[in-house]
Amino acid sequence: MNKCIFLDRDGVLNEDRTDYVYRVEDFIIPDGVPEALRLLKDAGYLLIVITNQAGIAKGLYTRDDVMTCYNYLQDQCGQLIDDIYYCPHHPKYDSESLTRKPGSLLLEKAIAKYNIEPDVSWMIGDAMRDMQAGRRVGVRTVRIAHEPEPSAEYDGCATSLLEASRFVLEYA
Repeated sequence: MNKCIFLDRDGVLNEDRTDYVYRVEDFIIPDGVPEALRLLKDAGYLLIVITNQAGIAKGLYTRDDVMTCYNYLQDQCGQLIDDIYYCPHHPKYDSESLTRKPGSLLLEKAIAKYNIEPDVSWMIGDAMRDMQAGRRVGVRTVRIAHEPEPSAEYDGCATSLLEASRFVLEYA
């Protein structure tokens, strides 16, 4: 079985915005992201992005826009990410979906496809819905926040993906 780091996208792999990030020129990768991905990859983890992309349902951008940003991220980070799963739905615009975090269907699909062992895997995200999705499938969780505070709702907290990756490697 494999171990995996599930990664939220906006607020973890790129800077989040109040509007949607769907153009490469707006896709800002924070300092330390490539280094964090390399540390995790070198430690034997699969790296899989799990992201809600409601802007598709809202008609603001397309699936191709999501993949263009993903390909840019891959180019900037040395092709270290193994896969991306995204939910294009929003309950107010098209349909309810178990693929939308805090639902866990995207994680479940990745676990099945890549033969992932939840007990040695992690979800890193910036929102409580990321933590909830991770907990639903039995992986440990790290929340990224500007002012992180310990909570019983996740296993660790950090200010950046680099700090989160070091936490994972220390406690794995």
